[in-house]
Amino acid sequence: MTQRREAAIEKTDLTPLAGAETDVAPLGRQGLKPPHELTADEDVDVTQWNRVAAMDEFKSLVAEKRKFIIPATVFFIVFYFALPVLVGYAPKLMSVKVLGVVNLAYLFALSQFFVAWIIAALYVRAAGRFDEMARNIINRLKSGRE
Repeated sequence: MTQRREAAIEKTDLTPLAGAETDVAPLGRQGLKPPHELTADEDVDVTQWNRVAAMDEFKSLVAEKRKFIIPATVFFIVFYFALPVLVGYAPKLMSVKVLGVVNLAYLFALSQFFVAWIIAALYVRAAGRFDEMARNIINRLKSGRE
């Protein structure tokens, strides 16, 4: 490479030097870095997660979420895989016509959409409770009452 070309490349290279404060080059941005670009040393609003995990309110939040999520997941997986299992092992049952129009296997398959929507609606309702519990934890941490 010619010296002129090397000099031109050096002037336009915006990557930081090795050992710079961060590995993310600001690339012409003026002002503060967005939160996702802060290094651990630059992030001053760090939550002490060990303290949060030890709080009784946080433990009850995790327990409440588990109480909903695990049974809902197990139910849906069993319901979902029941169709191929029943079609494979009970084909006569699944071929029974309902209202003389459609067989039971098709109705079962269509019901999976409705079951997924119902589980989603139930989770949205439960998530409101989870969010309220999380807000209480955050407010308690902000007020310094731990």
